[in-house]
Amino acid sequence: MRIAVINGPNLNLLGTRRPDVYGTTSLTELEALAAAWGRELGVETSTYQSNHEGALIDRLHEARAAEDAVVINPGALTHTSYAIHDAIEAIGLPAAEVHISNIKQREPWRRASVVAAACTTSIYGRGIEGYRWGLRHLVARAAWPVETIRYGADDDQVGDLRIPDSAAATHPVAVVLHGGFWRDEWKRDLMDRLSVDLTRRGWATWNIEYRRVGSGGGWTATLDDVAAAIDVLGDFGVGHRLDLDRVVTIGHSAGGHLALWAAGRPGLQADAPGAGPQIRVTGAVSLAGVASLEEAHTRDLGAGAVEAFMRRSPAHGDGRYRAADPMALLPTGVSTALVHGTADDAVPVDLSRVYAAAATAAGDDCRMIEIPEGNHMDVIDPASDVWEEVTAAVAAVT
Repeated sequence: MRIAVINGPNLNLLGTRRPDVYGTTSLTELEALAAAWGRELGVETSTYQSNHEGALIDRLHEARAAEDAVVINPGALTHTSYAIHDAIEAIGLPAAEVHISNIKQREPWRRASVVAAACTTSIYGRGIEGYRWGLRHLVARAAWPVETIRYGADDDQVGDLRIPDSAAATHPVAVVLHGGFWRDEWKRDLMDRLSVDLTRRGWATWNIEYRRVGSGGGWTATLDDVAAAIDVLGDFGVGHRLDLDRVVTIGHSAGGHLALWAAGRPGLQADAPGAGPQIRVTGAVSLAGVASLEEAHTRDLGAGAVEAFMRRSPAHGDGRYRAADPMALLPTGVSTALVHGTADDAVPVDLSRVYAAAATAAGDDCRMIEIPEGNHMDVIDPASDVWEEVTAAVAAVT
């Protein structure tokens, strides 16, 4: 696989221009990193930068014959160049739009991208590492066919469906929920590689996006989106040979919170977020999950992430926490598994231990799987030494 990494205006000044926003890595260093990241993924990268719109369009046209995909940072042309949008659309290659800063939290004119609609993903706010995530996304997208399906009108109300190539009459469903402390710079591309591997193993994977803090999410929109994305399976499940009696939620970090919440979401309260489930979750797997909102708030995980998500502290929003905190929804009657590394410095393993103990005491079938010295990202990496334990946990609750 060959991927072009294309940079637009002013990115030749990386390292010296606004290092407080764009970091201290130079363009030369970035291009070397892109080549190294490509080698890790088994792909060949080429790099190009220009300050001229026409030159960027010409390079995109060249990619049509020379490359299989594109990572592009159009710089400020992101917000004005319909010509670059049209060029990406015309060449017919999957493209990942990347921005070093979080454009959604900058000046109003920077927040809209006219290029995004032509791309398969838009990655922003992850620094230079965003290019690496862009490469990973494109490799995963090429590895297994994806059908992107909308479950609502908002740009973030979409999901990627992958179907196994087995001859089985139906396939169990893994609803995949990414983390990132519910913030907008983290998106479903985090779970691309995990989804590909699970699909290869026989699960249909439904890797969903949802509104996040900074993009219209938080209480209750995020929870409503997760509920709607699960329930929409009823609309297309038969046509895609989905076994809707075997629906497992699999979430990482803040997505672990959402996976556990979906397993126990209140279904009979008309005013509850995601009320009235049509599709019942039959199993849930939390990977390094935020299994207790109150405990996460007490520890100030993610520098105020819980309060930003809930828009209240537990002291001033106890009703919200009772509806949103997985600990408050026990027992769920659903088989669950929690996989957590003991060296996780983003979400301490204690949060999973507390949930597992409470779930077991409440009578739920709950497994706690600790990964000695495992970190926060090991549990979603199919190349890690712990991945087989993760897939065994998924199988156990399916």
